[in-house]
Amino acid sequence: MTGASLLSGPEVQPASGGAARSMVILLHGYGSNGEDLIGLAPYWRRALPDTVFLSPNAPQPCPGAPDGYQWWGLTSFSPEARAAGVRQAAPIVDAYIDAQLSRFGLFEDRLALVGFSQGTMTALHVGPRRARRLAGIVGFSGMLADAQAPAVEMATRPPLLLIHGDADPMVPVAALGQAKAALEPLGFEVATHISPGLGHSIDEAGLRLGKAFLSRVLA
Repeated sequence: MTGASLLSGPEVQPASGGAARSMVILLHGYGSNGEDLIGLAPYWRRALPDTVFLSPNAPQPCPGAPDGYQWWGLTSFSPEARAAGVRQAAPIVDAYIDAQLSRFGLFEDRLALVGFSQGTMTALHVGPRRARRLAGIVGFSGMLADAQAPAVEMATRPPLLLIHGDADPMVPVAALGQAKAALEPLGFEVATHISPGLGHSIDEAGLRLGKAFLSRVLA
């Protein structure tokens, strides 16, 4: 079964009422679902009136989380398990991206990925490995899932915005600095923001910065 047929979730059509001229795909966190992250669309769609927002559910039901999904199982928290997990999820996400770009008649330069937590890990893995450069990637509360991957795997270098709370108990805020340190020497433009006192969540500053970044890269 392909990612195109395996993934589905809520959508918000362009506020303009016209055809989509750009696309934001939202990748939720572990144990969550597309309905959760599509909640970002109302904050951003007025600034992005010609943008369609898509928020697919991850491919696997999440154990112990009713109505929750996972991009890969968290049976182990080791770096090796994260790397293996994101590599398992990547082809499914890639196929979904291909299908949605085709469906709306768009190309990668009109697509931004927005991830939260495990969704950020997925976005940061998939996006730069696509042959055509994406407009950009916004990552909330995430990390590089496969930090030891060879640099040659990075086919393109979309601009990145990484946002994290310094009180995050799930993914340590140090992961933001580690991702920046790994990606900038490879030629990535990496903007970052750390929200004081914020846990594993998205705050007003993150919403505001995300809106400004998406408005710029999808202009």
